[in-house]
Amino acid sequence: MVGTVSLAAGYGSDGVYRSPRLVAAIASDPGLSVTDLVLRRAAACPSAPALVDAATGRALTFGALRSAVLVAAAALSSRAGVRRGDAVLLLAPNCVLYPVCFLAVTALGAVATTANPLYTPREIAKQAADARARLVVTVSDLLPKISGLRLPIVLLDGDGAPVPSGCPSSNVTLYSDLVAGVQEAEYRHTPIGQGDTAALFYSSGTTGESKGVVLTHRNFIAAATMVTSDQDELGEGHNVFLCFLPMFHIFGMSVITLGQLQRGNAVVVMARFDVDAVLAAIERHRVTYLFCAPPAMIALAKHSRGGRYDLSSLRCIGSGAAPLGKDVMVAMADRFPGVDIIQGYGMTETCGIISLEYVQKGCARQFGSTGALVTGVEAKIVNAKTMKHLPPSQLGEICVRGPNIMEGYFNNVQATESTIKNGWLHTGDLGYFDERGQLHVVDRLKELIKYKGFQVAHYKRLRKVTFVGSVPKSAAGKILRRELIAQVRLSKL
Repeated sequence: MVGTVSLAAGYGSDGVYRSPRLVAAIASDPGLSVTDLVLRRAAACPSAPALVDAATGRALTFGALRSAVLVAAAALSSRAGVRRGDAVLLLAPNCVLYPVCFLAVTALGAVATTANPLYTPREIAKQAADARARLVVTVSDLLPKISGLRLPIVLLDGDGAPVPSGCPSSNVTLYSDLVAGVQEAEYRHTPIGQGDTAALFYSSGTTGESKGVVLTHRNFIAAATMVTSDQDELGEGHNVFLCFLPMFHIFGMSVITLGQLQRGNAVVVMARFDVDAVLAAIERHRVTYLFCAPPAMIALAKHSRGGRYDLSSLRCIGSGAAPLGKDVMVAMADRFPGVDIIQGYGMTETCGIISLEYVQKGCARQFGSTGALVTGVEAKIVNAKTMKHLPPSQLGEICVRGPNIMEGYFNNVQATESTIKNGWLHTGDLGYFDERGQLHVVDRLKELIKYKGFQVAHYKRLRKVTFVGSVPKSAAGKILRRELIAQVRLSKL
């Protein structure tokens, strides 16, 4: 039974916080796949741009995207032997073919597992083994990292680079050869349920070993609605999103690429972040939305040459993947007047989204929160020791539930049971809701620094400081504390 909402914060008498947003219908067809969700746009707007290469301007319309995905799916099935339930490892920088391959894999009922191109060969091998990958889709520059996997390889670029020793050339197929002569009509639709696994994304591992997060078609379908409902509520038309965030990360794939494509928005694809290249792409492609991680926001805030570019198309710049300080948001607002500067919060385990700021025109901004819960997501704040529900302005662990929540960790029952309890995902993050229903994420529960058994608060005196040349961070901008700890341990040997 739904509790009565007693506060503007959306806090009910049952101790549950609910989204203040209008309820948005999430597609309920049990046989709908995430591929179907995206490709249905081909019928509505076949000639509209879907994916655009930021550097060259070459684009795939929604009609061409549908054809490319179905041809790739047919080729992967008939020529590479990919079957329902098989895992396919995607190891490549952002490119137009990346989401084509992702959607082709999911169209077959197979499982896409994405890996960071910066991983070491050992890390790649570990993920490939854990995910039980049967095929690798990659680029020629990364061949040396996977030569020891002994798996069939599909090469996206095919620039004639020599195959490294230890990697049999018979194992390597150029993507262009794979799809050559294959017709869209050869694709045979595979019955897929929303509850079937679509992808294995690996958590960032900030608190330990990286774990495979099992995400279903329903998770992606729900998340796609959640991240675009504000655009619909505001009556926005066609939008253009710039994506330099890595597509192997849940932010880049779920929130930007799949979420925006299913709405009919265009996604401009960049292989990597460069401030001038980003600003030039905004001008050239009339970008309206730019989603970033904090390091990119900081770089943009400090950039002094923005005035050289026509950025009049830009409506919104959003930050996610790691906390962003008020000072940076204020600096960004000064640097980009008239552009909404917002912040959101999500996890791999929530298919990338939990909360998002919603800027109401004429209302004073209070930078610092990650916004209100997105439609369809509920939350509670609990005392980490007693599990008691906490009202607004009280700090505790953030727990969430909704149709975007993962099935669990792949082949790891213990980790799943310690994270999902009675239908609630325990995020491991500390935070609180304020009286306006805005969620503030303060710290990691599992990463609190302790001294002689006591938690260190900010006013505690430091005993020792070590200066380092740089702070190790993940591709999403999160500080890799485990690497800092390892550095300290090595310094003591």
